Amino acid sequence: MKFEEYPIIPEIITNLEKSGFKKPTDIQFKAIPPILKGEDVLAIAQTGTGKTAAFVIPVLHLLKGKKRKRRGNAINCVVMVPTHELGIQIADVFKQLGKHTGIKVYGIFGGVEQEPQIDALEKGFDVLIATPGRLFDLVSQGHLRLQRVEILILDEADHMLDLGFIKDIQDLIRFLPKNRQTLFFSATINKKIKKLAYSLVKNAIRIQISPKDPVAKNVEHAVAHIKKDDKRFFLERLIKDHPDNKFLVFVRTKVRAERVNKAMERVGIQSRTIHGDLSHNERINALDEYKKGESKVLIATDVSARGMDIPNIHYVINYDLPEQAETYVHRVGRTGRGNQKGIAIAFCAEEEKEMLAEIEKFLRKPIELIKISKTDYTETIEFSTDKTNDWKSLLREEEKNGKKRKGKKKK
Repeated sequence: MKFEEYPIIPEIITNLEKSGFKKPTDIQFKAIPPILKGEDVLAIAQTGTGKTAAFVIPVLHLLKGKKRKRRGNAINCVVMVPTHELGIQIADVFKQLGKHTGIKVYGIFGGVEQEPQIDALEKGFDVLIATPGRLFDLVSQGHLRLQRVEILILDEADHMLDLGFIKDIQDLIRFLPKNRQTLFFSATINKKIKKLAYSLVKNAIRIQISPKDPVAKNVEHAVAHIKKDDKRFFLERLIKDHPDNKFLVFVRTKVRAERVNKAMERVGIQSRTIHGDLSHNERINALDEYKKGESKVLIATDVSARGMDIPNIHYVINYDLPEQAETYVHRVGRTGRGNQKGIAIAFCAEEEKEMLAEIEKFLRKPIELIKISKTDYTETIEFSTDKTNDWKSLLREEEKNGKKRKGKKKK
């Protein structure tokens, strides 16, 4: 089936063609018809399956098809998302596919001042994309009315629960009209997700896209056994051996992100970090530079990079293995998107082998092992221009400092 065969307005069809959309993905094929009919949808689909367009396309058509007067701070469609980055990405898709439709889209997120957002909301918008925390703040303060909402969308609901947004979501529901269309998208399904989903949807059409191999076929993924303290040398070598390629490096914590960034700076590699401790503007600037190719290396935590859709990411590096096996699939899915090829490499330390086994169990197959000889291992460390790895020099430096301290005591 082709997009032009759907009963959607010509403007959207034209925008789809210009944006390179040729035919619907599985999730789009299954989700678009019931959404167009006004039915509630509960969709379980992994990253990279095209789920954003699966709801953006029919929602744009539904909103355009109803003549309405736009009123200040009253919204027709609300999209709840777990992170700033995913919200910005979804807003971009709405704007891209909604050109010449007159549909107005706006995003509000925490980490920035409320006043400009409040002023902007007075103009009125058709689609509001927001993180639950900031959305609840504005509603409870009386700056935003949700009584006219016709469509509620929860995207990456599992991640919203992971981040502790459950209470905000539940508190927001009482401000929404009962007679609404609800679209619920999640990468995974468990008891908590089911409970939340069925408290929101009514007689929902359930859609589940579960490929046999959760990692896309056009992503080559492999693992290398590397000592924790040596990982920076292997990352340096890999980046310097492929200077024109774009790298997305995943670490477990904000502190680790900054440490790896500093390690790359010491060896002359320009990189940016993206994590929860950065301000909204800092995160947006880091993403913008990375998208434009001004920086080739982005070091990210999972919270910030979930749902990130950036073209031409050549390498995803699991610098630290994730704490959950499912997260590995989300990370790897950042590369090899669409028709592009991608490479994902995991650095596995001795203490991470148990997690590696969990990931392989989740994938139902072993990850290809990169065998590193003792010679190659040593050469990679010696290749580094980071002199902090020269333990003999460090000892000599410490001896000098020790003598200086003794000299001062004698005086």
